[in-house]
Amino acid sequence: MKHAFNRESFKEKLEAQNSFPSLYMFKFIVPNGREKEVAALLPNNKMTLKTSSKGKYVSATIKALMPNSDAILDVYEKAAKIEGVISL
Repeated sequence: MKHAFNRESFKEKLEAQNSFPSLYMFKFIVPNGREKEVAALLPNNKMTLKTSSKGKYVSATIKALMPNSDAILDVYEKAAKIEGVISL
């Protein structure tokens, strides 16, 4: 079951917990072979990958300096368009 994304609520939490610009850590889980789509979300940042024990999924972590909460939300909205992605 997919949960509805409440942009305003998440934005409020981001702004309460961060002072911008801020280094933000994105974590995604994607089916193996879709890592390049995740890397394209933040192309100028280093991505760390870890393959699941059965090799079916890849965990991707990207740290990026984000100017504001809207920029973070934009990345998550673009990530949601990647087939099979789970944003953490």
